Amino acid sequence: MTWQHQASRPASQRALLIAFAITVSFLVAEVVGAVLTNSLALLADAGHMLSDVAALGLSIFAIWIAMRPATATRTYGFHRVEILAALANGVMLVAIAIYIFWQAGHRLQEPPEVRSLPMLLVAMAGLGANVASGSLLYRHSKESLNVRGAFLHVLADALGSAGAICAGAIMLTTGWYRADAIAGAFIGALVLISSWRLLRESLGILLEAVPPHMDAKEIEAALKGVGGVVGVHDLHVWTVTSGFVALTCHAELNDGCDIQEVLEDLCRMLHERHGIRHVTIQPEVIGPRGKTTHQPLPRCHSVSDGDCEE
Repeated sequence: MTWQHQASRPASQRALLIAFAITVSFLVAEVVGAVLTNSLALLADAGHMLSDVAALGLSIFAIWIAMRPATATRTYGFHRVEILAALANGVMLVAIAIYIFWQAGHRLQEPPEVRSLPMLLVAMAGLGANVASGSLLYRHSKESLNVRGAFLHVLADALGSAGAICAGAIMLTTGWYRADAIAGAFIGALVLISSWRLLRESLGILLEAVPPHMDAKEIEAALKGVGGVVGVHDLHVWTVTSGFVALTCHAELNDGCDIQEVLEDLCRMLHERHGIRHVTIQPEVIGPRGKTTHQPLPRCHSVSDGDCEE
């Protein structure tokens, strides 16, 4: 784990705690407002805000667990808990969207009367709470997929509050109550869209896919371009958790080259050009007749400063 990623976790946790406090403090008011005004848009927004509370709580717990040290049986530590939390948030978002669509379908057929003015006021207050929480989480959303999942919850909820405000304004001025169901369906669509990328990225990490911003063929070509390297095989690039990319491979080296120097060049190149710091390379020396020799040779691993360790 890089120092930068490890150091960012306490800051991310603080932002999540503040956002959690803001969301919990407003949740009760929105639930009461949804019941009193008989508004699906507010109810959908309240349900999404309830999921925000669960998502933020889960994210806080995941960061706390992930900061625990590695053990003899969990040599990578508990970093994947953050990704599991992100996956759980994505699944929760899909379930919420399905429920909202189901309610919207019923209300489009038989639209109930909605108390538009109180609904409008509650939705405006909800938007303010979401903007405050989202601004805190946005700063850390690029550092952690777990925090990004919580941020997407809050962002979708803010857009939902904006939709509820529009619906409230329409109903207040025209009395057209189907606007409430349409706003609810709009919120459901936003929730579903926000869940897709989160699910895709978290599943990609759990399946140990190559990070989407990296090209394995390009990395292989870069490795082969380092002096002394004649071939590369068994190349694997994957993400352990957000910001923690690992690489392993076998490197075929020219007989007579300085093995440690070549390994240092490989590690430095991966660090500087691709941002990969956790590297393990197995050197294989190619003899004069093309025969590969496997010897107890130095390895390059767990690089944090661009240099190799023996």
